[in-house]
Amino acid sequence: MVLFENRYRTHDLGLLLLRVGIGVMFTIHGYPKLTGGPEMWAQVGGAMKVVGLDFAPVFWGFMAAVAEAVGGQLLALGLFFRIACALLLGTMVMATVMHISSGDAFGAYSHALEAAFLFLGLLFTGPGRYSLDQMLFPTRTLRRLY
Repeated sequence: MVLFENRYRTHDLGLLLLRVGIGVMFTIHGYPKLTGGPEMWAQVGGAMKVVGLDFAPVFWGFMAAVAEAVGGQLLALGLFFRIACALLLGTMVMATVMHISSGDAFGAYSHALEAAFLFLGLLFTGPGRYSLDQMLFPTRTLRRLY
């Protein structure tokens, strides 16, 4: 039956679709934070108090906004992919911790937690064949899974 066949040939296409879709969504979510200016950055960065970093909230908020907006674009392009995934993972872990420490219900932090697992998985998986990383920094031998 077709549904149960091994489809490793489409692995890279699946990664491309996942990267572009999630990358665009995070870019859309991150740009209002990035263009929100110091007041927005201080609000976002204030979440760092939860882990004991109560200095420079504007800096931390700006970094989170850059991770989402620019990281989303890098994710979609597959450029500096693992670095972008690591920064997005850190941002989503902090968002999850902030919501949990605020006593929010599961629905309030489930998106951030789901995204953290997504970025963790992508960090291990890599960007796939259809990425700028693969074009600019090709591996010596591409492992064929099919």
